[in-house]
Amino acid sequence: MGRRRRREDERQLHGVLVLNKPSGPTSTDCLNRIKRELGQPVIGHAGTLDPLASGVLVVLLGKATRLATHLLGARKTYQGALRLGLATDTYDIQGKVVEERPCDGLDPEEIRRAVLDWKGTSLQEVPAYSAAKHQGRPLYELARAGEEVPVKEKDVTVYTAEALMVQPPEVAFRVACSAGTYVRSLVHSLGKRLGCGATMTALTREESEPFSLGQAHGLEETLSDPEGFGARVLPIAEVLKGWLQVELGPDEAKGVRNGMRIPVAPDLAKSASPGVKALLSEAGEPLALAEARHLEGRLKWVILRGLF
Repeated sequence: MGRRRRREDERQLHGVLVLNKPSGPTSTDCLNRIKRELGQPVIGHAGTLDPLASGVLVVLLGKATRLATHLLGARKTYQGALRLGLATDTYDIQGKVVEERPCDGLDPEEIRRAVLDWKGTSLQEVPAYSAAKHQGRPLYELARAGEEVPVKEKDVTVYTAEALMVQPPEVAFRVACSAGTYVRSLVHSLGKRLGCGATMTALTREESEPFSLGQAHGLEETLSDPEGFGARVLPIAEVLKGWLQVELGPDEAKGVRNGMRIPVAPDLAKSASPGVKALLSEAGEPLALAEARHLEGRLKWVILRGLF
């Protein structure tokens, strides 16, 4: 057992794989294949995609899983398509049709305005067919079993929204939104507003900040090239380049490795800004995510997540 564990440890990479998830499999399906076929026992993500959706799935490997909490809240950008005159129980084309209505008389400009009106912060109802949980059970399990699904709501923000193409009943759109926004719920609400119903027919995540589709690797090409897998993985140090960084001296770095709350250097203490910082060694090795807090009369680094 010990030898097997050592072999697994040797294969384990530490970093971020920006995956271009195909439409069809679940996000968990994709992670399980990478785990099994490429020998990556420690694996996670920074936000799932529905089975219908494709695009950027941020896969966290090894020590990079410790970044999950700080990457999950990233702003997301999507391009999608919807069909008017059709409503399903899942709010997307993979669900059971519950209503069909004609939409021939709709004014294209009214449709464009309805998409634009997604912008802003609002309380969004979580779809019954979703992975959100109630008393430890995913809502989709309750819905499939015919049990009552409790209404859950959450605050979401849509930063930008535009209709790219309007040819009723088909509409293409792009939307940038806060993490956790259900785009298919936006589509459903648009259908209710227009009075004809609407269902999402396609969705591609173009960006999960700071990662974009242009950086993403296909699932099958990744799995078919185990020798080149490491070259596709962004090292943790590379991922942290967009963060505010603080370089520590040897003694300070040693203190962080030993779990100590080390004082913030005097020159930094005078101008320390709030928020999470990435602490690095002089050699550029990621040590921790930390915040500067006043403790015992001094400003000290409080370690949020160790990265060494």
